[in-house]
Amino acid sequence: MFVPRPLSESTRRRLLEGGIDPDAVAAVVRAAIAEDLMGGDDVTSVGTIGVDHRSTATFGARGSGVVAGLGVAAAVIDTGCGAAASGFEYVVTDGDRVEPGTILARVTAPTRSLLTAERTALNLLCHLSGVATLTRRWVDALEGTSARVRDTRKTTPGLRFLEKYAVRCGGGVNHRMGLADMALIKDNHVAAAGGITAAIEAVRVGAPGVHVQVEVDTLDGLHEALTAGADDVLLDNFDVAGMVTAVEMRDEVAPGVVLEASGGLTVETAAAVGRTGVDHIAVGELTHSARVLDIGLDLISVS
Repeated sequence: MFVPRPLSESTRRRLLEGGIDPDAVAAVVRAAIAEDLMGGDDVTSVGTIGVDHRSTATFGARGSGVVAGLGVAAAVIDTGCGAAASGFEYVVTDGDRVEPGTILARVTAPTRSLLTAERTALNLLCHLSGVATLTRRWVDALEGTSARVRDTRKTTPGLRFLEKYAVRCGGGVNHRMGLADMALIKDNHVAAAGGITAAIEAVRVGAPGVHVQVEVDTLDGLHEALTAGADDVLLDNFDVAGMVTAVEMRDEVAPGVVLEASGGLTVETAAAVGRTGVDHIAVGELTHSARVLDIGLDLISVS
């Protein structure tokens, strides 16, 4: 029966260095391994491998991309193998670009436990690396402009903090982590409040000091948001010409306000959008549509 082990101090330090809560990672990992085992044992590994059998294995890239989540993979090994594992050796670092054949990490552990933990470690590592890889594509596309790609709340439930970490590994910028971080006044809020100005004023009263972003889909809406005191404005489905005009209006009316483009954006059009002068590009696909980076775990020695 699976008994989760605590994270090693080295793994906890690695996660903290990346701005990740080790206890939150441990909770995700425990739940993921328990889901895989379904209350029983790994009957394949138990049936084919002796209890004293040990192996050294490598995590290796099978595709080109950017790595994210090695500390999370180490947390899976810690949880599944405990002190019986002889350490997780990092060969590359989160945020590094890798090519097929690149070794990412090595670990030595009891073979049964290692193979039981394998899929959970790879599921998380491949997914997070896929998010980082897609983010880097957007970052590369925006090179030469002042715009930064920013994520959204379109994340996998329970994995938001890890997916947003992966965005950072890819060179992107995090938007709010949750609903309490800042106000984002969207069309339904505007309709319910009775207008953009009314919505901004209501938030200022209800949550003094909070950063306020407003979504607009017209230049008239932008002008109202700027004059009503928005800190940040989301330009929803503006074309490139409209964004240029929006930036000119911002510079004239309220130069300190941040502008973010959103809706219908692609990597192919990113550079043109970045050159308009907007500060951020909101891209939900970074977290909701990223393809995994193909990574495998292979035994290289057994005893």
